[in-house]
Amino acid sequence: MRLDKLLGRLDYEVVQGSDKTEITTLANDSRKIQAGSVFVCISGAVSDGHKYAHDVCEKGAAAVIVEKDVEVPEPVTVIKVSDTRYALALMSAAYFGYPAEKLKVIGITGTKGKTTTTYMIRSILEGVGHKVGLIGTIEAVIGDKTIPAANTTPESFTIHQYFAEMVEAGCDSVVMEVSSQGLMLHRTAGIMFEIGIFTNLGKDHIGPNEHKDFDDYKRCKAILFKQCKLGIANIDDKYFGDIFRDATCRTETFGFSEKAALRAENVELVSRPGYLGVAYHVSGLMDFDVEIDIPGMFSVYNSLTAIAVCRHFGVPAEKIKEALKKAKVKGRIEMIKVSDDFTLMIDYAHNAMSLDSLLTTLKEYHPNRLVCLFGCGGNRSKDRRYEMGEVSGRLADLTIITSDNPRFEEPQDIINDIKAGIGRTDGNYVEICDRKEAIKYAIKNGQPGDVIVLAGKGHEDYQEIRGVKHPMDERVLIAEVLKELKEGK
Repeated sequence: MRLDKLLGRLDYEVVQGSDKTEITTLANDSRKIQAGSVFVCISGAVSDGHKYAHDVCEKGAAAVIVEKDVEVPEPVTVIKVSDTRYALALMSAAYFGYPAEKLKVIGITGTKGKTTTTYMIRSILEGVGHKVGLIGTIEAVIGDKTIPAANTTPESFTIHQYFAEMVEAGCDSVVMEVSSQGLMLHRTAGIMFEIGIFTNLGKDHIGPNEHKDFDDYKRCKAILFKQCKLGIANIDDKYFGDIFRDATCRTETFGFSEKAALRAENVELVSRPGYLGVAYHVSGLMDFDVEIDIPGMFSVYNSLTAIAVCRHFGVPAEKIKEALKKAKVKGRIEMIKVSDDFTLMIDYAHNAMSLDSLLTTLKEYHPNRLVCLFGCGGNRSKDRRYEMGEVSGRLADLTIITSDNPRFEEPQDIINDIKAGIGRTDGNYVEICDRKEAIKYAIKNGQPGDVIVLAGKGHEDYQEIRGVKHPMDERVLIAEVLKELKEGK
């Protein structure tokens, strides 16, 4: 493969050598260099790829792509671009033969709802014969293969690798979560999305290793709507206008507002022993009744989003209704049967906005007590801890403070920050640092009519402590706790 073919959609300068150089592989990880590779030097938050330019040449790299000056041996080609992350995205697309152009790519951005909505869309489209790939927070799904996710939106090289595998597997579409970080770091640069979706916006992912402020967070979210053909937006969100102010796509809206093109009306909360759900009427661009086996208003929004998308694929109402009844997502209001007396669920709510939304929703079902068990991640914004503590203290009848992923912080320090947030309310709480013991306390002390939420871990099956991910799946912990309680331990 010739280098200029990979650079075809980029502006660049040949600093040394020739852009006609033959290359074997494309890499941005110095450990993956082979003889004849082209290495893209990425200036990352942790390390700078430019530092490895000389090393990769010694390993046999034929070319390097840079945005800074480097010194490498003369036979090696040096190409300079304004932004190497952007270059990696466009070169990756070329390297894999522009697979995105062979798929209908659906991208979802927003603070919450992305994961559930991707699975709902996939469920509906597959129900009418489409073969749909998926890329998201939990996993990538390619045909019968699933790959655990490291990032909500993978690096651009990985995205196009997945796209190429999806085309090979016979997929005609892909639905993917598009994070603000992914947009900021050009992971999706150069992809023309068939449909871009805006769910909602809340103050999250702001901190030293994420976005510098809320305006930057908003700006990055808005990028998606400059690279899609159709933008489908939640008109009820107060930041809808900000996100779409400079959009270049056609726009369609959904929500409860009378201004929405696709509307939810006559919402009814459905509650039966061991079951919480919601029913509503879809009006506007479509007209039918629907019931979802997941509680709350956000389930209305998530399903309405999926309906808005699948309408453009010509899916009949009956097929949409059938698929939405089956759509379930691991760790997203995942009901776990532990008792005939009370309800227990696992949810990924790990910021104030999502926890507030979840607890407010569950209170609408009038439980005897609403019990919220959660911790917060270490080496993340302290504000998140105060805010989540305050939300749980205000909305839950009992908060059980425990450990999440402490990373390189002391778990007790994190718990103390959460307690400071609860201290702003008159909420009741207990603190049990060991998460399994905390879960045991919640189940052992469950009362008839309670709703117990284990928040924050969701689909995760590990606990990260001092750089090591230890196996920890809440479903396994619950099973162990039930066995121990049965044995009288």
